[in-house]
Amino acid sequence: MADLRRLWQGCSVPPTAAGQLAVPQLHRAARIEDAVHHLVERRLRRTGWRTNIVAYTGYGAPGWVRVMCRVLLGRPDTRQRGRLEKVRGWRSFTTLPAKYVTVTIESGGKRHETRTDRSGFVDTVVEADLPPGWGSVRITVPDAEPVEAPVRILDPQVRFGILSDIDDTVMVTALPRPLLAAWNTFVLDEHARAAVPGMAVLYERLVTAHPGAPVFYLSTGAWNVAPTLTRFLSRHLYPAGPLLLTDWGPTADRWFRSGREHKRATLARLAREFPEVKWLLVGDDGQHDQEIYREFAAAHPDNVAGVAIRRLSPTQSVLAGSMPHPAGDSSSAGPMGQKWLSAPDGAGLWKLLRDAGLV
Repeated sequence: MADLRRLWQGCSVPPTAAGQLAVPQLHRAARIEDAVHHLVERRLRRTGWRTNIVAYTGYGAPGWVRVMCRVLLGRPDTRQRGRLEKVRGWRSFTTLPAKYVTVTIESGGKRHETRTDRSGFVDTVVEADLPPGWGSVRITVPDAEPVEAPVRILDPQVRFGILSDIDDTVMVTALPRPLLAAWNTFVLDEHARAAVPGMAVLYERLVTAHPGAPVFYLSTGAWNVAPTLTRFLSRHLYPAGPLLLTDWGPTADRWFRSGREHKRATLARLAREFPEVKWLLVGDDGQHDQEIYREFAAAHPDNVAGVAIRRLSPTQSVLAGSMPHPAGDSSSAGPMGQKWLSAPDGAGLWKLLRDAGLV
């Protein structure tokens, strides 16, 4: 239980003595956003909009599970799920959160209650006696359809995992150039998004070579696009795994969230939660993956099996705002002697990983 209490720290907002959520002093942008949401919510509820739950893939180990979901307001007809239709990116951001509503989580025969935050999110760690492998937890909210959230429970014997960036690592997005990023995020049809050649095959080979190895997808993208990303990964045959995204819009203390800090905090959290696992960190050279992975490898050398960097093409490098790198695969040593590998696609990285003895 000591370990579980340690994992709980920082995962939820404690209630006050009166049973209400303790809300810190908010940034001005967040207060404006809350005021707008309050006005819009009253109007939408009068027109028949109801709460619905968007469940995200969670993870854990025997004894505990991290549960993530979001509660939103939506039209009654939008509560039907499983419809495969073309979706423009902007639709993912036209949502209204259901703030501070009670959420019940049932897992392994146990019930837990929590509340959504000011953005409608739940991100909490609960006790659960689930066996290793894929399982599910049941999430219920008053006046909403219950949903089953998939969870990946890591076997205590697992010693190898894959943690992958998304943008320009598994999906070509040409970030962070602002106008092109906005086009890809808000306008482009999700079925028009291109997969990076060979990366799905690479991940499938890795999980075959390391039975039980989990695949986590870490991105600075917003939770709003999680359903779109899940469909993309499934459509292009990437191994299923939890998405570790971040909130979008004003936060409690600033105008915009920090993508770099989100990645740093998530890596540090995984090192605490799974101290015996060595991660293969996969990213690209178009943003800050190399810098963040280098910092993590120096701080947690025992948690890094190697680093695999997908090298962008000259055109993609220019679009992403970086300088083109020399062609050709490469292998070098990291800050603490870990293998650092670089290639333009999944096939090249697979060859380097195999030569380095990481598969």
